[in-house]
Amino acid sequence: MTLRFGYGTNGLTDLRLDDALGLLADLGYDGVGLTLDHMHLDPMAPDLAVRTRRVAGRLADLGLGVTVETGARYVLDPRRKHGPSLLDPDPEARAARTALLVRAVDVAAELGAHAVHCFSGITPPDTTADTAWHRLTDALTPVLDAAGRAGVPVAIEPEPGHLLATLADFHRLRTLLADPGPLGLTLDIGHCQCLEPAPPVECVKEAAPWLRHVQIEDMRRGKHEHLPFGDGEIDFPPVLEALAATGYSGLTVVELPRHSHAGPELARHSIDFLRAAAGRAPARTSTPLVAADRATGATNGGAPC
Repeated sequence: MTLRFGYGTNGLTDLRLDDALGLLADLGYDGVGLTLDHMHLDPMAPDLAVRTRRVAGRLADLGLGVTVETGARYVLDPRRKHGPSLLDPDPEARAARTALLVRAVDVAAELGAHAVHCFSGITPPDTTADTAWHRLTDALTPVLDAAGRAGVPVAIEPEPGHLLATLADFHRLRTLLADPGPLGLTLDIGHCQCLEPAPPVECVKEAAPWLRHVQIEDMRRGKHEHLPFGDGEIDFPPVLEALAATGYSGLTVVELPRHSHAGPELARHSIDFLRAAAGRAPARTSTPLVAADRATGATNGGAPC
């Protein structure tokens, strides 16, 4: 099984979407993780269906696969990062997030995407764990119903600091929802290094039956900081070998959401690194821009996504 590599548009926010897609195709990526946001296929702006069809045509012309990602920071509320979430105390606010995810399912179906990514959100203050899990299952149910009708799986991501933070939490959600067919998993390789008790290779093996989307970047143990490849602690060749052995056929998407200032060069560096780590091609030397950014510490400063 040959892995299919993509790059997330949340790491290319300084580029127009057409330009970002053209760049990724020119670099030899197999696809794109398309984050629905105001600069890239705004899900809240008018004529979404028309704009989505145009993007579908562009993807087809370039031969790019796609995953729809829903981690835009301020797409619903300009004052609250990732707000409102599926755990919001206000039922109408939770419903707004549910509606956005249902809309993302519709977009994904039009684009021919292989999955819709989402995450739970952070447990609000003064909220018990039982209440938070009840809100999550209740808010996700309409999304899963829409996904079942559309034939597009929902791939929820364990996110450090969120209610659903680990693989164990994903299995708890599966149990609470009676293991619905449309529910799958987004596995972020860096997050495995950051906080899972097992190493990333073992996480891949454990997650295999439920994998619907994969995100990848470098990271260090105990620090939720998405890093360019080579700047963290992960040994990638065995991770990619384990991932290929699962038979996973979706995209493995580079996730560097705080590096748009160097997006084009990091996209180039990342595909070279991944091909080399997968044994597919020799890596090229990093460009001066990437090297300079590392020398000056131009990363995300340790802040989470």
